[in-house]
Amino acid sequence: MEKLKSSLTNMLVVLSVIAIVAAGVLASVNAVTAPQIEKINAENLAAGIKAVMGSDDIKVSEPWEVNTFTAYDISDQQGNLLGKAVVTTENGFGGPLKVLVGFNTEGDILGYTVLEHQETPGLGAKAGEWFQDKIIGMNPSKNNFTVSKDGGEVDAITASTITSRAFLRAIQNAYDKVIAGQDATSGATTQASASDMGTPEVIE
Repeated sequence: MEKLKSSLTNMLVVLSVIAIVAAGVLASVNAVTAPQIEKINAENLAAGIKAVMGSDDIKVSEPWEVNTFTAYDISDQQGNLLGKAVVTTENGFGGPLKVLVGFNTEGDILGYTVLEHQETPGLGAKAGEWFQDKIIGMNPSKNNFTVSKDGGEVDAITASTITSRAFLRAIQNAYDKVIAGQDATSGATTQASASDMGTPEVIE
């Protein structure tokens, strides 16, 4: 068989064939793995909702949207409303900080879990555990839901004030828009300025 001549046309043909084959393989892999990934994500979300509501014996509604927020009505097995679980996102120090937070019918915080973050390991990444004993039971409409550095009632993560502000804003916004139905940018949620987002986190 005659060897293909090395030419621009032949190289482009070969590269095109390789690209088509690679795309087909990737599409096949995605078709196989996507349903499994979706199932895992759904299971993780279900477990997260139970965790933030503090109960395994609950019924979860279909998700409903309020602007950028995703909410779930939570009831007991008899259909009595227990509260809401809300997925809320705010820009942190490293990027989007996505939080799932549970509220009872009075708007008190039952629990939370950080779903996604891009915060600094060892600093902002501590948001997943730092606030557990600080905000559970608080109500964003009754408490000053900002960091103590801004005159609020919540101690910021050491060396991660920006992340702490973003975390609290995420929950405050979820309360304002989904629980209270107010403007998600009102009140105490505006205390951290846009310039804060570009300031490196430093040890205080």
